[in-house]
Amino acid sequence: MVSLKDIAKQAGVSVCAVSLVLNGKYKNRVSDTTAEHIRETAASLHYEPNMLARTLKTNKSHTLGFVTDEIITTPFAVRIMLGAQEAARKLGYILISMNTNNDKSLERQEIATLKRYHADGFLYAFMYHRVVDVPSALRSMPTVVVDAEDANHDLPSIYPDEFGIGYDATNRLIKAGCRRIAYFGSESGIIAQPQRLAGYRKALHDAGMNDDPQLIVRATEHQNADERAVDLLKVAAPDGVFCFNDVRASSIYAAANELGMTIGKDISIVSVDNLPNITDALRPGLTTIELPHYEMGFEAVCQLVAMIEQRDKPDIKPDQMFRSSFDTDDTFTTMHGSIIERDSVQHAAHGNE
Repeated sequence: MVSLKDIAKQAGVSVCAVSLVLNGKYKNRVSDTTAEHIRETAASLHYEPNMLARTLKTNKSHTLGFVTDEIITTPFAVRIMLGAQEAARKLGYILISMNTNNDKSLERQEIATLKRYHADGFLYAFMYHRVVDVPSALRSMPTVVVDAEDANHDLPSIYPDEFGIGYDATNRLIKAGCRRIAYFGSESGIIAQPQRLAGYRKALHDAGMNDDPQLIVRATEHQNADERAVDLLKVAAPDGVFCFNDVRASSIYAAANELGMTIGKDISIVSVDNLPNITDALRPGLTTIELPHYEMGFEAVCQLVAMIEQRDKPDIKPDQMFRSSFDTDDTFTTMHGSIIERDSVQHAAHGNE
């Protein structure tokens, strides 16, 4: 088994420096450059911490509970768990996932079970952005809310910047030269709907354009979305459409095809989600904003471990490049979406793009 002494010898540093870095307590004591060198050396030697010794020394299980409504059964949202798993692994923690299927009784049982196994902290995660009442059993433990907002504003919460998503999607269409930009939204009451609409309106305002009520249409997927998409393109005649999500974008694609319009030429489309089962099927390829699920999971674990260990947030990097950035205001962190460029947006004339 590789020891701290082996890493120190290979890296040309002291055992103390190695211990500080691998335990995340090196700030103001070891330079960032040296810390990165130590981590790389440890990885190259395939170092694995002695979890039993660490547990006995710290009185912590190095186990994190991941309690979720239905993320595990949702292909795109499951990336929250994947990001959390990577961060946990890099920080020497084990992530135990529990799926509640929105059953509050089952949720209480699972939280109690994780507590019996001495979980050091919890991620309380959801399939889509909403305001939630966090169970009292979690309020007494280090807990981070993921893809949702704590109703009491007490617990750290990480969720997408819905306003920014609406603004960026609309601004992408403006930069492409679109001047009649529609918003094809949702009839549901979820947080994302009004916030993305507000971002759409702000982008138009900043560009000196007025929002036309005729260009704002809401629909329910699998019910009236296809019909309303046709009406929107026929009556309002937009040259660009910001769609609430990829499912609604597929309705706009079908409407454009029915009306003989060429996407990326006669009309431009920007959406939200980047769902492979939709984006892989649509032609031309759909330009869409990817929700930062992976990044939310990764950041949530970093914040949670900082709470558990009562230290600064760990300075670790994911194996894959983050597409998203984020802002933290007090206890709430908003993660920005990233535009995945494909071919559904026309090229701007006169170099406006």
